Amino acid sequence: MKEVILQVALDLLNEHRALSIAKESVRGDKGCWLEAGTPLIKSEGMEIVRKLKQTFSDRTIVADMKIMDAGALEVEMATKAGADVVCVLAASDNSTIDDALKSARKYGSKIMADLIGVKDKITRAKELEKLGVDFLCVHIGIDEQMLGKKPVEVLESIVKKTEIPVAVAGGINSETASDVVKAGASIVIVGGAITKAKDVIKATKQIKKAITEEKSVKTALFKKYGKSELKKAFSMVSAPNVSDAMHKQGAMQGIRPIRLGFHMVGRAYTVRTIDGDWAKPVEAIDGADEGWVLVVDVNGGKTAIWGELATWSAKLKGLAGVVIDGAVRDLDDIVKMDFPIFSRHVAPNAGEPKGFGEIGAEIKCGGRDVRSGDWIIGDDSGVVVVPQEIAQEIANRALDVKEHENRVREEIKDGGSLGSVIKLKKWEKKVKHH
Repeated sequence: MKEVILQVALDLLNEHRALSIAKESVRGDKGCWLEAGTPLIKSEGMEIVRKLKQTFSDRTIVADMKIMDAGALEVEMATKAGADVVCVLAASDNSTIDDALKSARKYGSKIMADLIGVKDKITRAKELEKLGVDFLCVHIGIDEQMLGKKPVEVLESIVKKTEIPVAVAGGINSETASDVVKAGASIVIVGGAITKAKDVIKATKQIKKAITEEKSVKTALFKKYGKSELKKAFSMVSAPNVSDAMHKQGAMQGIRPIRLGFHMVGRAYTVRTIDGDWAKPVEAIDGADEGWVLVVDVNGGKTAIWGELATWSAKLKGLAGVVIDGAVRDLDDIVKMDFPIFSRHVAPNAGEPKGFGEIGAEIKCGGRDVRSGDWIIGDDSGVVVVPQEIAQEIANRALDVKEHENRVREEIKDGGSLGSVIKLKKWEKKVKHH
């Protein structure tokens, strides 16, 4: 049985965190390779490659340069800094790869060609083998992972068509590492499943065990979720996690829970009505599917269009909650019913069922456009709307946000502060003063 190498991808921004996680990783696997990830190199420059080589002189250091041009110069630069393996993009021109190879041979490093972004991966892999690269890398990027793509789908084909070692990267953890080994990977590249783990040593050992024994080992981190599992995925994260995943967007303004402690997740069923007219919201209860969230646009009206009896009806129908850009009443009763309700106002007076408005149309609630089918996530912090077309991506990105926060929290508990862990002053935006 061939030995399969674990390569730990340090895709971080700050040197101190990268070195700390690297030290814990090598305690988990004495034979692992250490990769200075592209974000880390862009942040810290060649100095981080030097630091990794100085600190871990007995380890293979990989510099993920993602070289696209100036192949000879960039390989020389990385190799002299301490890299044993330098990554070039397979999409580069052959002249760039050829120059990179000449530089690698001259200065004593090896070349890994990353197939990310290449459409015909098999044809390109054969061409790269003829050019003389030392390793191929089947790589599903982070952004593609959020859409549910997996590297094992193309790995087997590459392995069968080439003779050189193939590395694989793309959201691999202890549950999936055995799959890529069985598919023929010689190098298993793992990033977040180690760098975001609460216990890096344990996570590294688990992944190495999965690689060595070719068996799935349960991971403490989140998996990537498909379209049929979005309710479960969104149920694991907070409204702030989701907003962060959407580049700080998606939050309704001025909409608050009637009491603390709710975590509401469901797809929107939209209603538009006028101030005090509760006919369409009540009709919509009967039309909504179980597990959906009623989202009502009252244009901020202050006369109640929702109360205790409507809440009972919605709860017994099995709805996931109600969001109202308007007013509710009977607060003393509905807070006891353990049913998620979010509104702009609370008022004792209700209007009359006149029947104006519509159901299922695009509305605006809390300043956000909402369509039936969009995802609604609400908790103590407020309500966030996720457009249905990007829901799978945002669910996975929100889980990624939560994992990053979990890791930072552990580092704070170990004696850091938030400012020191994330190097706050270093990353404050530098503005030009006139």
